[in-house]
Amino acid sequence: MKKSLITGFAAILLLASCKNDRKILDALADYNHSMEEKGYRFGDKITLPKEVTDQAESISISFGDRETSGLTVDPEFFEFGNNEVTFNIKMKDGETLNQDATINVFTKTPEQNIAYEIVAEYPHDPKNFTEGFFIEGSTVYESTGLKGESRLIKYTLGSTVPSQSVKQAPEIFSEGCAMAGDRIYQLTYQSKIGFVYDKNTFKKISEFPLPDAFWEGWGLTYDGKNLIADTGSNDLYYLDAGNPSKVVKKIPVGGNKDIYNQINELEYHNGFIYANVWHQPYILKINPATGEVTGRFDFTKITEEHTKNNSEHVLNGIAFKGEHMLVTGKNWPKIYEVAIK
Repeated sequence: MKKSLITGFAAILLLASCKNDRKILDALADYNHSMEEKGYRFGDKITLPKEVTDQAESISISFGDRETSGLTVDPEFFEFGNNEVTFNIKMKDGETLNQDATINVFTKTPEQNIAYEIVAEYPHDPKNFTEGFFIEGSTVYESTGLKGESRLIKYTLGSTVPSQSVKQAPEIFSEGCAMAGDRIYQLTYQSKIGFVYDKNTFKKISEFPLPDAFWEGWGLTYDGKNLIADTGSNDLYYLDAGNPSKVVKKIPVGGNKDIYNQINELEYHNGFIYANVWHQPYILKINPATGEVTGRFDFTKITEEHTKNNSEHVLNGIAFKGEHMLVTGKNWPKIYEVAIK
């Protein structure tokens, strides 16, 4: 009889413990959902629900194979955007609970709205599904996408007739392009390869495998030293121009209230990176030293004009003609010249 009482008491304790654990984990999950939109800034203290802290002897956060017992948003462990983490909670009764969570990190300073004025318009071939776009002098270089339609072309600003063109194999979906010296680099969407062309002859010099970190190729630009690419996330990858399969470093991009998870076509100009965001009417101005979005151009009005009949005809093309910006989009019939105020 005594043995049965002890066994029954242990079962009650286990049930109570399980209920308490569930309550703590539920509180942490609810807290996580409430904080995903609000997010944190670097230096902020992560405050957890009282249901958790009252029962915890210690709390740590793990990031894959790294772990910290500090509950401060430290750039040594956190980066802009979504941070997938696990809370490890050692209870006062010796049990350890684990709860996965997402901690969003934003910038402290809001991005400025940058004023502009459209000063000129040029024709653009509406058949071009624009993925890469830059200009040298009066010559526009463009990478167009879609399987069976992908090309690298160049033409004079104001004309829609290519002076040179290279068509890709039917299975290739071309993406961003950039010039480094006398070479043009072009990414592909899901084929995991890139192409290198001679700038003058448009002959293909070589192919290269995309870095292992890339699941897809999206935008591409050149800062005078490295190629800078993105993969449709909020990360910018610096690539060795001599060996574009090699990642030199990664810079996560952050906004004050937005996580720009689908950065697309890129352009480097005067120390800043400019970026389209897929399916958004914005061009971001990014500080490459920190990844912070310092400013944003709102092209809602002209984007709506081109997407009203097809939502895929999005803003996606940035080039600089002197200090004026050229912008266009996928299957747009126009290129706009913009004076920045």
